[in-house]
Amino acid sequence: MKAAVLGATGYAGMVLLRLLGEHPEVKEIIAVSSSQAGQPARDVDPGLSPSVAAKMSSGGKLASVDEAAKAAGARGLDVIFSALPHLKSAEICAPFVGKAVVIDLSADFRLRDTAVFARAYGTPLPRPDLMMKSVYGLAEWHADGIRAADIIAVPGCYPTCTLLPLLPLAKAGLIRGTVIANAISGISGAGRKEKTDLLFVERSENANAYDPGTSHRHAPEISQELTAADGSLSLLFTPHMAPLRRGMVTTTVAELSRTVTTEDIAAAYRASYGGRPFISLVGSRVPQTRDVRGSNRCDIGWRIEGQHLMLFSAIDNLMKGASGQAVQDMNIRFGIDECAGLPTGAEL
Repeated sequence: MKAAVLGATGYAGMVLLRLLGEHPEVKEIIAVSSSQAGQPARDVDPGLSPSVAAKMSSGGKLASVDEAAKAAGARGLDVIFSALPHLKSAEICAPFVGKAVVIDLSADFRLRDTAVFARAYGTPLPRPDLMMKSVYGLAEWHADGIRAADIIAVPGCYPTCTLLPLLPLAKAGLIRGTVIANAISGISGAGRKEKTDLLFVERSENANAYDPGTSHRHAPEISQELTAADGSLSLLFTPHMAPLRRGMVTTTVAELSRTVTTEDIAAAYRASYGGRPFISLVGSRVPQTRDVRGSNRCDIGWRIEGQHLMLFSAIDNLMKGASGQAVQDMNIRFGIDECAGLPTGAEL
């Protein structure tokens, strides 16, 4: 397989290069950077392994978008990963559609309702004409659609961490009313950019909530998938930023629709996730970010408190929350072993 990574020098792009460099089915990589084309990739990111440079068709150098477009036009590309910013990704990816499978890590293809997108991002949907070609890439829930998709919209990190514990219960009718989710993310979730409130001196010894309730851009994305499973449910979602480089945990509280046991909850999870390699059901144990760091896993725990259910989930926001899930989507799309190139164990 031959793959291109657009936005290869951002956090998501850098992780993608690491994963594709070790992927057994990816034989050639075009790493694209609009700002640093022509530079050796390992000079820009010394952490890259030699295996990445060995797979790069440009002699280990970063390529331009035009070079990637020429390769796609010659039918030389199988897949395009876009790690470009929201509102720019769809337009840049549009010429590749139909020439290669597009796996987009931005929000440009995630929201189906154009009015909802406009409210969340303050601008019209960039390419509404391409939305019918896209599939929401939550791998454990949309595998059938992913297998035939021209465009795969990789979910955001907050939606991934929040939806994976919720959807089996919504599907089984075990919860009702308003779901209250509180999530904590590492700083890398905000991307690799210069911004005062992302500086180490601003984030160290500092944690805060932001965009609470329904105002965060990811809240409509979570609601879209949650209400598709059970239209009676509503959501209040509050993200927090903590002084962590990477990692994400979500604590969700929902009212039970009937009296259940912990085994009933476990059975609902097994029905949805039995045999799924990147879901780890940990029961009453509360998962931590270090349990999943560097892995493509989501750990899910739960406890019953009277008529309420407490859910706990943890992911690595750069892996299952972004680049790892993108590679998982690629594996599903091309009929490759779903675990190929992806770690299930955490780093020490």
